[in-house]
Amino acid sequence: MTTALVTGGAGFIGSHLVDALVSAGHRVVVVDNLSTGKTRNLNSSAVFHRMDIRDDALSGVFEAEQPEVVFHLAAQMDVRRSVLEPVFDAEINILGAIKLLELAVKHRVRKFIFSSTGGAIYGEPESLPASEACPPRPKCPYGASKLAFEHYLRLYHDLHALPFTILRFPNVYGPRQSPEGEAGVCSILIGLMLRGVSPTLYGFGEPLRDYVYVGDIVRGCLLSLDRGDSETINLGSERGASVNELFAILSDLIGFRGEAKREPLRAGEVAQIYTTGERARALLGWAPEVDLRTGLAHTLAYIREH
Repeated sequence: MTTALVTGGAGFIGSHLVDALVSAGHRVVVVDNLSTGKTRNLNSSAVFHRMDIRDDALSGVFEAEQPEVVFHLAAQMDVRRSVLEPVFDAEINILGAIKLLELAVKHRVRKFIFSSTGGAIYGEPESLPASEACPPRPKCPYGASKLAFEHYLRLYHDLHALPFTILRFPNVYGPRQSPEGEAGVCSILIGLMLRGVSPTLYGFGEPLRDYVYVGDIVRGCLLSLDRGDSETINLGSERGASVNELFAILSDLIGFRGEAKREPLRAGEVAQIYTTGERARALLGWAPEVDLRTGLAHTLAYIREH
């Protein structure tokens, strides 16, 4: 049994990871400020500390809980907000994360697993799918802050021998993703279409992303407990799906007959990005298993129920 600390463990992806860790027999500690996370997502078997990763009280959590592994998922992840408030973005995604690193070194954490982004780090690659060797060219502060912390993580490995794995997530979707707010196009579309509201498809619905179901992402996280040391790994599907394709599938599943509005991309958004999964297969033994239509059906069922 491992004691795992999960930052953002009441959030969309984090709560699914907590459930999987508990099911696998691990002791789990959750740190979440509930700015976007929900108490209903919390696993009753996990120890919960409500706090921000920037709080000085975080040192007391490490003292009391003595985590062996840190899964760092807490983040400011809204691309548009990062463009409007880059200092706020950096305070959380860089400074808060460095504070977490300092505590991990002090308390001799066995491994630090970081949830980075494949969608925002690469920018507009010359060829797709983007591999880990693709030069990073972020187009928004969110992508820049995630990339900056990747460098800090490698630095702390060199300075303090802190083992790590960097997992670059694609567009993750599934149950518990909020249909409110600016992040999570799949759930946002579902929320609007269930209310009979015609959604706006930015980039005229043409932008390509790789959409990977949350259960597949969590499986990759669990595999990284004992694999992928000192590696940067895309959890990519290698397939780009357009927002128009999402809208068509959801229209069919929901029975929505309205027309979407189509407008240009907004500042900081990328037109086309999807990533490889070759290193994930080789180093983790991972590949996505849930196809897009099935995953969207699961997401729709959850949003309808809740």
